[in-house]
Amino acid sequence: MTTTPNDSRTSELPPTIRGYLVAHAARDTDAALRAFTPTAVVVDDGTTYQGQQEIRRFLSRAGAEFSYTTELIAVQRLDDAHWVATHRLEGDFPGGVVHLDYRFAMAGDLVTELVIGT
Repeated sequence: MTTTPNDSRTSELPPTIRGYLVAHAARDTDAALRAFTPTAVVVDDGTTYQGQQEIRRFLSRAGAEFSYTTELIAVQRLDDAHWVATHRLEGDFPGGVVHLDYRFAMAGDLVTELVIGT
């Protein structure tokens, strides 16, 4: 996977979310996991991962079967605790191109929930 983490839109996001996105793009599971609370939930492709152990499993497997590029194309702040980071992915997965919303819920400086979908 390649990414454009230095996109100017990235600066609009809280530091924790920026750190997560950079770590996830770099496949740095440990760094990405530090963004989450111990009881956080991630929902991706209809599967729910709850808690650090399951989220670690998600992070280590997410997108590993495909080659793709990702570009942050939009950032939306819904309120003080909710953010949406929209990415355009292009690669060798079915369909070839998709826009995914990464919907973050925050508690303080940590992610409590991440829902990934179209």
